[in-house]
Amino acid sequence: MTLHSLFPTLVYAAPLQHRGARGFNRQLLKECLQLREDDAGGRRWSAKNYPGGYTSYGSAHRLHLISPTFEALRRKLQRHVKAFAAAAQWDLTGRELTMTDCWVSIMPRHVVHGLHLHPLSVLSGTYYVQVPAGSPGLKFEDPRLDRFMAAPPRKADARMENRPWISLPAAAGRLFLFESWLRHEVAPNPVATERASVSFNYGWL
Repeated sequence: MTLHSLFPTLVYAAPLQHRGARGFNRQLLKECLQLREDDAGGRRWSAKNYPGGYTSYGSAHRLHLISPTFEALRRKLQRHVKAFAAAAQWDLTGRELTMTDCWVSIMPRHVVHGLHLHPLSVLSGTYYVQVPAGSPGLKFEDPRLDRFMAAPPRKADARMENRPWISLPAAAGRLFLFESWLRHEVAPNPVATERASVSFNYGWL
């Protein structure tokens, strides 16, 4: 008997860097908090679209083009993006994966980031700047879920690749990369300390 495991969904997890992460995160966090302070338009957008939290997605979503610190993040991401493309066996002949968007998200207590995907992009990801103990990770949904029809539920101890939802723990300094069509969400933050992250999209340009 041969059992084939077909159509894998890849999620890449790795530390951004092995040295200097704390110092880099301190500078990133400083700029994230200052951006929230200065970004009146972003605070207004967040009040309507990200209740209780702050994101620069609706106001300053190309931070790598305006901040040397976020440009440094883009450079640090390059080797990871190349590693994901190699694992997915993408043929990128003639064009490159280029960062198109880069924005900040700050989640105070009880803030939630609902299920979504990133249209018009190829590769997306999140880098965690500040993750207090007890704050939520990143939850992914099986992209075939709407086709399961009358399928039985999965066992509680099912292997990760057979579960309909998977939550991967977040930690300061950790990076996740995934294809932009993969739906994901963040559960409500149950702790008082804010959770801060930087998200980004890549296009094949």
